[in-house]
Amino acid sequence: MDTVKLFCGFDRREAVGFSVFANSVITRSSLPVEIIPLTEQLGQKLGIATDGTNAFTKIRYAIPAICGFEGFAIFADGSDMLCRSDIAELWALRSPWTALQRVAHDYRTQHPRKYLGTHIEAENADYPMKNQSSLMIFNCAHFANRILKPAHIAKTPGSDLHRFGWLTEKKWLGDLPKEWNHLVGEDAPNPDAKMAHFTLGIAGFNHYRSVEFAEEWRAEWLAANEGLQYDITLRRSA
Repeated sequence: MDTVKLFCGFDRREAVGFSVFANSVITRSSLPVEIIPLTEQLGQKLGIATDGTNAFTKIRYAIPAICGFEGFAIFADGSDMLCRSDIAELWALRSPWTALQRVAHDYRTQHPRKYLGTHIEAENADYPMKNQSSLMIFNCAHFANRILKPAHIAKTPGSDLHRFGWLTEKKWLGDLPKEWNHLVGEDAPNPDAKMAHFTLGIAGFNHYRSVEFAEEWRAEWLAANEGLQYDITLRRSA
């Protein structure tokens, strides 16, 4: 049986989001799923520092190298996502003809800042191909991805990596259906979204508690805590 290889961004400041995402994937998948978190510690081991607002900004591009330049792998931001469909459907879309597939977002953000009201509040800058790298399928064996060794990634600006600058031939970049990376608060509401991406902030943050799919996110959080037999009092983050 095929196994889905799923790399996910992990930032301890959004650890609850990672748990919710993992639960949403596991409980809907019809195939075995190997979930591999990309952590700050792993980035340090590979010599890849972050240059963005989360710990996994650049390490995602080391996925082909981590896989030994063999097979396929999905990358998802993860910590600010909710999988609403079977991840096997996304896995089935992988193409042997391209080096990388992504949802071809083309937009300018309506929100100059993100994570509002939290200790990780940050500028939400516009840049070409914004959010296209937040969900990708890597063809790790494709020759064009051979350049993505840790030393190359470490010295290459994140802005160039996010624009897939190493893919010098347009034909090496493939498309995925938009519903697999639906940008909550940026895209028009879509009840058929398969992957809800809370790119401005997860529904666990006060400012985003009423956004699209917020109730589903909270239901998933409760499901992830199934079996807990006592109440936990949550504290507000500084």
